[in-house]
Amino acid sequence: MKNTLRKLFSPLLNIFEQGDSPYYYKSMSRKILIAMGLMFSAIAVFIIVYIINHSAYGYSLPAIIFSSVALTCLIVGTLGNERAVAKIWGNK
Repeated sequence: MKNTLRKLFSPLLNIFEQGDSPYYYKSMSRKILIAMGLMFSAIAVFIIVYIINHSAYGYSLPAIIFSSVALTCLIVGTLGNERAVAKIWGNK
């Protein structure tokens, strides 16, 4: 299942997994990345619920941005390799 998902999200994962430069990886970084993804997802859900309840379509851009960041964090945090996680944090 993980290999199928990695193939599906390979365009995004390839951005973060390429390179030969040394990197510094800590296992806590992956956990924090997944937690951040969950927090950004919660914010996106709250914004989307607000948009639906109040017909405030001007808040669509923040909903799209928070959703995109959440998906990126969750995909890289769960499916990405150590280099991808380190690249998100900017560790070298």
